[in-house]
Amino acid sequence: MDYRELGRSGVKVSALCLGTMTWGEQNSERDGHEQMDYALSKGINFIDTSEMYAVPPKPATQGATEKIIGSWFKARGTRDKVILATKVAGRSPMTWLREDGAPSEQTPKQIGEAVDASLKRLNTDHIDLYQLHWPDRPVAMFGATGLAYKHLEGSTVPIEDILGALETQVKAGKIRFVGLSNETAWGTMEFLRHSTAKSLPRMQSIQNSYNLINRVFEIGLAEIAHREQVGLLAYSPLGQGYLTGKYQNGALPENSRKTLFNRLQRYERPETGPAIDRYIAIARKFDIDPGQLALQFVTTRPFVTSNIIGATTMEQLKTDIASVNVRWSDDLEKAIDAAHHAQPNPAP
Repeated sequence: MDYRELGRSGVKVSALCLGTMTWGEQNSERDGHEQMDYALSKGINFIDTSEMYAVPPKPATQGATEKIIGSWFKARGTRDKVILATKVAGRSPMTWLREDGAPSEQTPKQIGEAVDASLKRLNTDHIDLYQLHWPDRPVAMFGATGLAYKHLEGSTVPIEDILGALETQVKAGKIRFVGLSNETAWGTMEFLRHSTAKSLPRMQSIQNSYNLINRVFEIGLAEIAHREQVGLLAYSPLGQGYLTGKYQNGALPENSRKTLFNRLQRYERPETGPAIDRYIAIARKFDIDPGQLALQFVTTRPFVTSNIIGATTMEQLKTDIASVNVRWSDDLEKAIDAAHHAQPNPAP
C-alpha cells in the first residue's frame, strides 16, 4: 500500500480510503466491522464517513454509519491506527440533522453541534479530518447541470465565518485538520485565500467525484490540487458500480443500489453506455478486471491523495483493494486517453 501526505498536514494516509456510506442501510454493524478489520490488515489506515450516512439519507438511518465505526473502535481498540474523516452537511432542507429541527447550514452553531454529535457517535475525542460535505452557498452539484455555470441566488454563511467556526473546533482539540467536498475551483481558492489572510485553518483536501466517465476535476481543480497541495479524495471511482459492468445491457443485480433505491440517474444518460462499453473493452483487452481498471486509473493520478472505495460484500472489497496490484503501463494509459477523447465526461 502506498501512503501519501494529506495536504500540508504531515499526516500520511493510504492511497485507498475505506468508504462507509452503505453501513447502517445495505450493510449491518457486523459487516462494517468485518470490512474495517480486513481493510486495516491490508494497510488501509484511512476511513471516511459523514454525519448524514447511511445513504440514501433519511431520519431513521442518520448517524448509523458513525455509530458502527464507533462500536468498532470500542470493540477493537483501533482508534490510534486510523486517520478518521467525517463531514458536516451543507445547506439543505434536511431538518433531522439538528436537535431543533432547523434545516442544515454551516453556521458556527450548527458546526459546533455537528462536531459534538459525531464525536459521540464515533466513540472518540477527536476527528482527524473534518470536511464540509457540500458548499453552504447555492451551487449546482452532483451532476445537476454538467459543466455549465449558472448563477444561483440564495442565502449563505460567509466563508470567513465557516473557517472561524472550524478554528474554534481545532483549538478545542476536537478536530485536527479540515477539508472540502463537492467544491468548485472558485470555492477552493476562496477558502485558501481567507485562511491565509486571517490565519485560519487551511483546507488540506477536497473530496469530489472522479472516475473514467467524470474527469471534470482535471479541468480546473487538478492544478489547484497540485500547486496548493489540496489533494483529491476521489469518491465514486466506479461510477456507483457502472464501471464494473454489472449494469450492462440493462442488468439489475439483486441488492444493488440501482435495484434498491433507483438513485443512479447521473450515470444513466444516453451517452454513458457507449463510454462504459469502451472502458470495459479496454479492460478485457489487457486482461484486467473492469472494476480494478477503473480504480487503478484513479489511484494513479498525480493529484489524487486517496481513492475512496466502498463495497457491500467482502468479495467486492477484496477485489477493490487488490486493484493496487494492477500494473499501469504506457499502452494502457494511451488506450484510456483515446477512449476519453472519443467521448469525454459523459457523466459529469
